[in-house]
Amino acid sequence: MLSPSLEDYLEEIYGLSLIKREIRVRDIAEKLNVSSPSVVKALRKLHDASYIIYKKYEGIHLTKEGKKLGNLLVKRNHVLQEFLSVINSPCDVEAEAEAMEHYLSPPTIWAIEKLVEFMKKDPEIMKKFESFCGESKEKHWSEEIE
Repeated sequence: MLSPSLEDYLEEIYGLSLIKREIRVRDIAEKLNVSSPSVVKALRKLHDASYIIYKKYEGIHLTKEGKKLGNLLVKRNHVLQEFLSVINSPCDVEAEAEAMEHYLSPPTIWAIEKLVEFMKKDPEIMKKFESFCGESKEKHWSEEIE
């Protein structure tokens, strides 16, 4: 089991692997806005866990397991972003999905994915939900905190 931080690194490596032939430490550092030594430390852990092949001064390559898990991590993030969009959350969708993704179990992610599919499949359901949200005259619970 990877830590949330290592999942973020693997997710980013997977995303970069889809658009670049050679992934370098600086590519990851720039994308995640972290230092090169932090990237190298994470790469060593991912290498030791057999998700990537990493040798100093060479490109970074995903193993079969790394590709599989990287794809799942990207999909998980996409499902959560879609969910936040479907429920019309007025948040920063990317940041919110990033915050949520490490703390929800696979069965919960699957249930969210099915809910999103259901909502998107039936435009009438979406209209009813949007109408329901728009009709609410009550103060939003978070406004009571501010």
